[in-house]
Amino acid sequence: MEPSAGPSLGIFSILLFQFTMILLQPFRVTSELICSDQPIVALAGDDVILPCQLQPAVTVSSEMLLWIRPGLDPKYIHVHRAGRPMLMGQNRLYYNRTAVFVDQLMNGNVSLKLFRVKLSDAGRYTCIIDSKQMEASVQLTVGAASTLVVNITGFDRGGVVLQCKSAGWYPEPEVFWLDREGNLLSAGPTETVRGPDDLYTVSSRVTVEKRHSNSFTCRVQQNHTNQIREAQIHVPDDFFMVPLPIAVTVGVGVVAAVLLVIGLCWIFYYRRQQQDDEKKERKKKRNQKVKKHDVNENSREDDPMLNLEKKLLEDQGGQLERVVVL
Repeated sequence: MEPSAGPSLGIFSILLFQFTMILLQPFRVTSELICSDQPIVALAGDDVILPCQLQPAVTVSSEMLLWIRPGLDPKYIHVHRAGRPMLMGQNRLYYNRTAVFVDQLMNGNVSLKLFRVKLSDAGRYTCIIDSKQMEASVQLTVGAASTLVVNITGFDRGGVVLQCKSAGWYPEPEVFWLDREGNLLSAGPTETVRGPDDLYTVSSRVTVEKRHSNSFTCRVQQNHTNQIREAQIHVPDDFFMVPLPIAVTVGVGVVAAVLLVIGLCWIFYYRRQQQDDEKKERKKKRNQKVKKHDVNENSREDDPMLNLEKKLLEDQGGQLERVVVL
C-alpha cells in the first residue's frame, strides 16, 4: 500500500505562501496622509473644509484622529476617537464649530469642516493620526469682502467727479477705475481706514470727461483672497459742461473785473453822497432852531402887556430912588 501525498502537499503549500509573503514584504504599499498644498481661502462667516486624505485609502474609523493648530493654548481644534468627538481639551474658540465626515472615515477621508469662519481662524492646521504616526498640514486664509457704492460728488473744470466707497474688507484691497472699454483711468490716491474690527474701508475719487458711452466702472479687489467686486455708473451728457476757449475765458474774467471795480466805485460814491446829505440836513436843522429863537425874542419885545409891565417896574424904581434921596 503506497503512502498518501495529501499532508505533504498541504504543508508545502503553507510554506510556499509564507515564503512568498516574506519576499513581497518590502513591496507592500503603505498609505500616506495628504492635505492640500495650496492655501484654502474662506470668507468670514462662511463654512470651509480643510481637505485631508489617506492615499491609498484605508479605514480610520476606529483610530484616534487629531486636528491641532500650533500656537494656540490648548492647541486641540478637534479630537475624534472611537467614532465620536471628544470635547475634553478642545480649544474654547472652536466649540460647536468643527466636525469630521464620520461616514467617510472608512474611506480614509479625515477632512475637517469649520463652521462660521472668523478672521482670527486664519493660520496653519495640522491633522494627526496617532496610531499610524502620520501628520500633514494645511493653510487657511480668511478674508472679507463687501459691496460698493458709486455716486457723483461734484464737478471740476468741465468734468464730473465720481466717488467709489466700500466698507468691510480684509486684507486691505485695491481700487481701480475703468471706462466701458476696460481701460484704466487715472485717479487720486485711495483713502483707507482700518476699523476696530480689523476690517478696511476704502474710498477713491476720479474726475471723468465726456466720452462716447459715459459709462464708468469701479473695481475693488483683493488678490490674496481672490475677491473682486464691481459697480458701474452712467453719467448723463447734461452733467458735462463744454469748456470755453482760453480767449473767451480771459475776456469774461476781464469784464467781470471791470464790473467789480465800477460797482465798488458806485458804492463809494453813493455812501459819500449820503454823508454829504446828512451833513446838510443837520446844518439846516441847526439854522431853523436859531431862527426860531430870534423870532421868539422879537415877539416878546412887541408884546404890549410885557411893555406895560416893564414901564410899571421902571416907575416904581424911580419913586424908590426919590424916597431914598429925601
